[in-house]
Amino acid sequence: MENNVILVTGASSGFGRMCAEALAKAGHTVYGSMRDTTGHNAANVAAMADFAGTTGADLRSVELDVQSQDSVDLGVDRILDECGRIDVVLHNAGHMVYGPSEAFSAQQLADLYDINVLGTQRVNQRVLPQMRTQGRGLVLWMSSSSAAGGTPPYLGPYFAAKAAMDALAVTYARELTLWGIETSIIVPGAFTSGTNHFAHAGSPEHKEVAAAYESGPYQGFTARVQEAFNAIVPPDADAGAVADAVVEVVSAPFGSRPFRVHIDPSGDGADVGFAVTDRLRAEMLHRTGLSELLHVRSVQLDRQEPVEA
Repeated sequence: MENNVILVTGASSGFGRMCAEALAKAGHTVYGSMRDTTGHNAANVAAMADFAGTTGADLRSVELDVQSQDSVDLGVDRILDECGRIDVVLHNAGHMVYGPSEAFSAQQLADLYDINVLGTQRVNQRVLPQMRTQGRGLVLWMSSSSAAGGTPPYLGPYFAAKAAMDALAVTYARELTLWGIETSIIVPGAFTSGTNHFAHAGSPEHKEVAAAYESGPYQGFTARVQEAFNAIVPPDADAGAVADAVVEVVSAPFGSRPFRVHIDPSGDGADVGFAVTDRLRAEMLHRTGLSELLHVRSVQLDRQEPVEA
């Protein structure tokens, strides 16, 4: 199996941590990035080192804050200094908030967008020049079924940021194929255990607005929505399936990687929704004579047949 040098953002916990460990165990050189590696994430750095020592996997932590271009540049520079290349980047870093949308300040929405969307842009602007020079690469995006499936209330700002990130991923895919850079969008559904999404979710700044909802016609919805999530997710739903899917995509031969991979134990319909929207987008490219953007090819070696994303 080919060894890839992989950067996983937001790898201190949740999907990011699981993906980083699974990819390293699969034989890749993996850099799990996080903020404040000598402060509040020091224990996670130590845990990663212990995992590497115990399993023999090549898992390394790297200081990288997706909200700072300087931090991104320094983190990526370290990887390039040590390995000379980056073959795969997994955009996983993100944050979730929970509560009535009206109760969040505009600045909170801006901060959420910064983490979930602008952070991917900062990483891309440092990593993609290297991938374009290599003529080969894979960009993985950790999307959300909420962008095309059922969307319960009280998660509006988070869902909006994830939808924006997904739209950016789709456009990037068409702008990278001719450079030999593949795109796969991972689409997890709701997992209420195995991640820290709800436990670490941000709360509304305008407490009085949230209280008005809770004391008005939406009384009890703060708990009710979470209970509804728990009810539709099967008790045996394993968040590790997301990491398994990522490993499978990375391990697939060049040109055969799927454009989207759905891991949705609750079955919220995103696989149907995305199938329709992705088909419509592809048809538009065919109609406008730009269908070559649906095919990835190596700009160095022409040994693979183009594959439609």
